[in-house]
Amino acid sequence: MLRNALILLVRLVGTPGAYLAARQARKPVPERLRILLVRPDYLGDLIMTTPILSALKQQIPNAHITMLVGPWSAEIVERHPAVDRVITCSFPNLRNGLSSFFQQYMLLLRMAYWLRKEHYDLAINLRHNYWWGAALLYLARVPHRIGYANIPHTGKPFLTEVLPSSPQEHLSISALRLCSAGLQALGYAPLATPYTPERYPSFFQVTEAEQQWVEERLSAAGIDSSAPIVVIHPGAGERVKMWRAEAWATCAAFLARSSLKGVPIRVVLTGSKQEQSLLDTIARQAGTPVFCITGMTIGQLAALLHRAEFVLGLDSGPLHLATAQATPTIRIFGPTKPLRSGPWGSPDRHIVLCSTHRCPSCPTIPCGRLVFPPGAEVAHPCVRLVPEQAVLDAISRQLSDVAQLDETLRPGQ
Repeated sequence: MLRNALILLVRLVGTPGAYLAARQARKPVPERLRILLVRPDYLGDLIMTTPILSALKQQIPNAHITMLVGPWSAEIVERHPAVDRVITCSFPNLRNGLSSFFQQYMLLLRMAYWLRKEHYDLAINLRHNYWWGAALLYLARVPHRIGYANIPHTGKPFLTEVLPSSPQEHLSISALRLCSAGLQALGYAPLATPYTPERYPSFFQVTEAEQQWVEERLSAAGIDSSAPIVVIHPGAGERVKMWRAEAWATCAAFLARSSLKGVPIRVVLTGSKQEQSLLDTIARQAGTPVFCITGMTIGQLAALLHRAEFVLGLDSGPLHLATAQATPTIRIFGPTKPLRSGPWGSPDRHIVLCSTHRCPSCPTIPCGRLVFPPGAEVAHPCVRLVPEQAVLDAISRQLSDVAQLDETLRPGQ
């Protein structure tokens, strides 16, 4: 009730500005368009949004594109050639964000006042059901405001065009649909369909310095530049997505006994500094030399994933980063839908393993539930129950596919 009352207050406060924005929307489109894209989410979600950036720039080459993102994922778009400016904001109710109502609305008013002076022509709220982002565009007086709004009494009144959301489509397709609607609102042609990874690939470009950093780290660990490596990234943002450490250790040992091109595979474990103990546990239980790297920048991690033959992990941002490097992956899914957040890449290069074990208190699998009280994830073992043999079989398939790809490329090398 309090939130609804405050949303109503925001609507009333912004009514004069919305009237002025509506008048501006009826004027001819300026030659130098200013576009604002709001995406407050984390690493993987932002990578899955990158297909729209090049698409926008191709349709409107002289457009000035600004992205408003969280500081936790800004590196993904800061180096994108289609982005002219990146603004960071500690969005409420997100990682390291603000939680109290007072803080939320004070930040909303400050950010709206600041964005209003930038005179954007089009703004797209890229996160589903994010009324705060829609309200921000409303108060910023952007003439054309596009987004999804599954909750009519919150986000919908703040937008000039609302698209129906489909929980059965990939997040990249959802972003492309919003982008296409925004183009049409300005009188431009819509994006070409179908929306496929081949036509609209995700993007993150590593630098030569980052590639060199990776080679130096691997060389220091005794891994030659010609040695094939496989990366295992066992961590995830939510504990309910996690697999068993001993299962990862079994996979690492299996890979260490395998080879590609007649050369033994070297296994590299990656994670954040906070995940060091998990990596140490996996390395110790593997019983074979395994190299662990933590504390990398996003660019350094991307360069390492680019160097890998393939990557193993969960439904997590680094696996989407691997896809952006055209590196094959194996992913384990439990509570989340692969149809929604699976690999945005060629299906024959990515293997998705879905848990079939419904948790006792969940109505279905996947259930979509990710946030639980501390310790409650123990009662939701859908990912932990995925059998090791299923992942080992996927590894064997991926090894075979990589070997066949190498044989195909060899004559032209």
